[in-house]
Amino acid sequence: MILVLKHGIQKDETESLCSVLSAKYGVQTNPIIGSESTIIGLVGDTNLIPVSELENLVDVERVVKVQEPYKRANRKFHPDNTIVDVCGVKVGGDKVVVAAGPCAVESAQQIDAIAEAVASSGASLLRGGAFKPRTSPYSFQGLKAEGLLYLMKASKKYGLPVVSEITNPSQIDLFVDYVDVIQVGARNMQNFELLKELGHVRKPVLLKRGFSNSIDELLMSAEYIMSGGNQNVILCERGIRTFETSTRNTLDISAVPVLKAKTHLPVFIDPSHAAGQASLIEPLAMAAIAAGADGLEIEVHNNPKCALSDGPQSLTPEVFDSLMKKLAQLAAVIGREM
Repeated sequence: MILVLKHGIQKDETESLCSVLSAKYGVQTNPIIGSESTIIGLVGDTNLIPVSELENLVDVERVVKVQEPYKRANRKFHPDNTIVDVCGVKVGGDKVVVAAGPCAVESAQQIDAIAEAVASSGASLLRGGAFKPRTSPYSFQGLKAEGLLYLMKASKKYGLPVVSEITNPSQIDLFVDYVDVIQVGARNMQNFELLKELGHVRKPVLLKRGFSNSIDELLMSAEYIMSGGNQNVILCERGIRTFETSTRNTLDISAVPVLKAKTHLPVFIDPSHAAGQASLIEPLAMAAIAAGADGLEIEVHNNPKCALSDGPQSLTPEVFDSLMKKLAQLAAVIGREM
């Protein structure tokens, strides 16, 4: 349920009303002071609250019922786009943010060379896996804490905040120390115990859509994080599993405008995992920007043929540099920048 307040209501009046509502009805309040209006979202069991009582409150202009099960992630609760600040990098604004780097960190020298290359090409974030959930138990599982240390060193050297994937709640303290954006992979999108713990962390979370999950299920997973108090969530479409075998997954490009209508949270596209083929990254990345995505996550490796993970879908630094130039031209056409 949402209370739209009358024009001109001051911040202290809004806070006072929130206190009254919480005490009287036992609900959580989520005040949002927007550019055009101020609203208060009520979260909890609102079925027994008489709408007429709320409509009669002196500061309330109207009451809107929210049917969707996700509340804090709902655009109705937060009409303006959320801007997630990642160490000064604004995600969700006019600039399209690119996170680039290898699927897996393999050595200090490897991640340093790739970080230098993607930084010079205009990437804003450095992505790299240290803990790798793999389908086969015999595949490379990552360097773990050592890999995070290499990422942090490259981050400081080249000024790129780090994005890396967490796989277990036990890793949270380590990620808080070494990582700037904690990524939740497709396999863990509905790992609710992990999501609950991340709700108590005050670092941005990049939440990937599961292989076979609906958009509403993705938003409900975001709700788990946000209900714990962490409002800095970035959503990521990375392709879904369909009958098609020509690509690794099927990129649901329509997810971008659908999510933009449903939620205020920033939306990323991961063309690398969607395609599974380096040759398809450019057209999918360009389509993502044209559709309104706020960012891209692209895998870059200085020697894809020898990569320990996802070599076929990784761009070389030279190809990535060329792609960034083309993306900048496209972004300018639609009034954005890289």
